[in-house]
Amino acid sequence: MNRIILKEGDDTLNEKVYSTLEFNKIRAMLSEHAVIELSKERALSLEPSTDIKEVNLMQEQTACAINLMVKKGSPPIYCKGDVISSLKRADMGGVLSPADILGVGKVLKTARKFKDYPDDIPCEAIEEYIEALFDDKTLEKTIFESIDDEANVADTASSELASIRRKIRSSEGKVKEILQSVIAKNSKYLQDAIITMRSDRYVVPVKAEHKGSIKGIVHDTSSSGMTIFIEPEAVVEADNEIRLLKSKEQDEIERILRALSGNIAQYAKVLEMTFNCIADLDLIFAKAKFALKCDAFRPTLNDDGYINLRKARHPLIPVDKVVPTDIYLGKDFDTLVITGPNTGGKTVVLKTLGLMTLMAQSGLHITAQEGTVISVFDDVFADIGDEQSIEQSLSTFSSHMVNIVNILNSVNYRSLCLFDELGAGTDPVEGAALAVSILEDVRKKGAKTAATTHYSELKSYALSNPRVENASCEFDVETLAPTYRLLIGIPGKSNAFAISSKLGISDKIIEDAKSRIAGDNIKFEDVLSSLETARRDTEKERDSAIAYKQEIELLKERISNKNKSLDKKTDKIIEDAHKEARRIIDEARAESELALADIRAAMKKKDLKEANRVVEQVRQQVIADSKKHNVTSSPGTQAGKPPKSVQLGQEVSIPHLNQNGTVVTLPDNKGNLVVNVGIMKMKLNLSQLRTVSAKPDPVKSGIKARGEIKSMMVGTEIDLRGQDLETAIMMVDKFIDDAVLSSLHEVRIIHGKGTGVLRGGIQSYLRKHKRVKSFRLGSFGEGDSGVTIAELK
Repeated sequence: MNRIILKEGDDTLNEKVYSTLEFNKIRAMLSEHAVIELSKERALSLEPSTDIKEVNLMQEQTACAINLMVKKGSPPIYCKGDVISSLKRADMGGVLSPADILGVGKVLKTARKFKDYPDDIPCEAIEEYIEALFDDKTLEKTIFESIDDEANVADTASSELASIRRKIRSSEGKVKEILQSVIAKNSKYLQDAIITMRSDRYVVPVKAEHKGSIKGIVHDTSSSGMTIFIEPEAVVEADNEIRLLKSKEQDEIERILRALSGNIAQYAKVLEMTFNCIADLDLIFAKAKFALKCDAFRPTLNDDGYINLRKARHPLIPVDKVVPTDIYLGKDFDTLVITGPNTGGKTVVLKTLGLMTLMAQSGLHITAQEGTVISVFDDVFADIGDEQSIEQSLSTFSSHMVNIVNILNSVNYRSLCLFDELGAGTDPVEGAALAVSILEDVRKKGAKTAATTHYSELKSYALSNPRVENASCEFDVETLAPTYRLLIGIPGKSNAFAISSKLGISDKIIEDAKSRIAGDNIKFEDVLSSLETARRDTEKERDSAIAYKQEIELLKERISNKNKSLDKKTDKIIEDAHKEARRIIDEARAESELALADIRAAMKKKDLKEANRVVEQVRQQVIADSKKHNVTSSPGTQAGKPPKSVQLGQEVSIPHLNQNGTVVTLPDNKGNLVVNVGIMKMKLNLSQLRTVSAKPDPVKSGIKARGEIKSMMVGTEIDLRGQDLETAIMMVDKFIDDAVLSSLHEVRIIHGKGTGVLRGGIQSYLRKHKRVKSFRLGSFGEGDSGVTIAELK
């Protein structure tokens, strides 16, 4: 694994960078999420990789672990201590302790459980680790049957051990009964009425002045000499038996441990590998836990030096205090010069940039929004903070220069350099010139650089170099407080005069101070002030535009929801109308059939008078039904000749479509004009139109008809030949509605063969029609490709 190592291989300098950028604190936070001690140690010594393939793999592993934790919960890791030394000892023929054996059992249990953990969730990035895990259910079961949770050899380890322990418990019970009797009879000679043990033998505490009152063996005396611990004669033999049994118990325990150690030794090598895999998995899942806790996301990686941090948050600053910031470089510019007042957040920007890079190259997700881009570097250099060295008698400036010299000797196009207050601590003129030269040297070597400064010369340097960009940390002069927002493209102001004036320095002093500054500098600061004012105005306008856009989107959503609701209501009304129409038609058909039957009966009897009466009765019934259901002709339509002239906006009737429309254009010399029919504009001729009179009051109830009373049976075909596509579609729409109301299941649409435009347009319309189940071209004898047969729902 390639790691970030300085050219001279000085790891102490590397650790110095980690400390400066607070990466060591991130490693400490990561270790707290690990379970196994070995994983904790690996977290504390985590090193960023310089290999983009390896970094991508580590990022994928972290993402995979997050996905598993979200869907399956925490990983099944039961082992905590280091078992490698135990496995090596077993491999060399040593006998392991119960605790060591229990540790191995937990490794086997973890391996077995981990194999089932992903279930059916894809996890290719960590499959290699899981597949390498060794488990042995027989050995695992034997260990847990032999060693209990307290790391003691259990009675179930062997039948012999269980028998010995039963005998020990029985003998101990007898001894305690005898001693309780002794205590009851000799309580006046005892210091306390208790049973205790000395040298693994049961004794009672006897007062020193009464040591001859109880016969037995003296095993101990208290430090004060006031109490003598005596084993009464009555229990000596029983105690001897217990000691013998305990000796046998220990022999059996050693035999069990030796056997278990031998079994473990057979798999020592593969178990060591398994434990290392589990430790690796534990570290991967520690990274996942860290990401979930910090609300971190996986960055997009490249090795071209391009960085684009979106709403990046320093992970060590509390969430309620941190200000997200956007930081980018490496595309349009390679060097970022950040200016602004002290305590404005410039150093935090540098540390955030460096820390995000180290975290990403270590496989950690970073505290930034999705879509963040991070470059993989070979080196990350940082000269940040007070580097004064009392031990080496170096000033702040000298200490910084020692560090910068090391950086300049090692930097290349695969480096990221971070300089805080470059050139500070010495004469401003010389310091500024030196800072510009250092940045230019680093830029020419191809490194990506971010530097903070107070020097105006560096602002000018950034303005004059196309690969260098200015940036500033925003400062609110009104509140005298930094906003901690990074503004790339805008150089910062010192704000010294504004802040001083706000704090009470007199205008006279302020003006005198301004007069002592070169005119060019004053003009430059005025330009910056104008830029800042323009930027704030632009941001206000942008925020207003965003607010308006959000309001418009909200209104669009509301209108869309209302339209959906209206469509549902309309569909319901149409469906109810169709049902009612079918019911009326069915009733009319039934009545017609009865009337025809009566007429046929009368005709058979040659009773013409009765037949005429029935016919008149049917005619009156039809009229009554028409009035009952409000079935009327289209309002205002006048039959007769076409109008000689029309006006713009005039409502006209189109008989062949049974629709009304509005005149959009006046007729040309051939009588052609455009009429708006519904949502469509149609080209028609005056000869196709009729005038429309004033509309009567709308009907409030019943079923309204669009044309004249339909006959009980509608034709099963329509001829569209000679019509343009728009007119044809209108005619088909009406024809299908009438067919559905007439309960027809199949209709024939004649469009002719021609160029195929009419056929294609009609079939495209049928494909989207909600009342059309399917359609096909006519077969031989039906009109071939000049006819479309449509099946209705």
